[in-house]
Amino acid sequence: MRRDSDFADFYAANYGRTVALATAMLGDRHEAEDIAQEAFARALLRWPVLRRYDSPEAWVRRVALRLTIDARRRIRRAMRPATLAALVPPADGGPDVAADVGLSQALLALPFRQREVVFLHYHVDLTVTQIAHELQLPVSTVKARLATGRRRLEKELSDEPEVVRGE
Repeated sequence: MRRDSDFADFYAANYGRTVALATAMLGDRHEAEDIAQEAFARALLRWPVLRRYDSPEAWVRRVALRLTIDARRRIRRAMRPATLAALVPPADGGPDVAADVGLSQALLALPFRQREVVFLHYHVDLTVTQIAHELQLPVSTVKARLATGRRRLEKELSDEPEVVRGE
């Protein structure tokens, strides 16, 4: 019985963040909930081992990110003429970062790899080193993606229109 309550506590503490991560990556809250549920279902099957990890949440995040990549591929194949930027989560989706429509659209405008590190850094509060470890990337790659993502987000969220040379 203790195992079940341990997992229930783990699930309650981390489900919302996992849904927010997948929502920020895809822009589709319903698909994100399916991904989070699948990631936690896989975690439950491995809970006797996962519960001893330093960070079982990192394992769930990694699974959710992989499922997100798969879902993104399916969505892109199904939506050839449409754009992913048109997918905006509902405003009543809960108190997560993806509920801010402007930020959500700006995140979706980022290339997936930049979006991934920006979200993990600012929403999940992981350090560059932790992101590099989780995504199995060099620290320099994470830093570069984060810096480029920040610049693109700043440009996307800026209220000032771009100045075109010669005008």
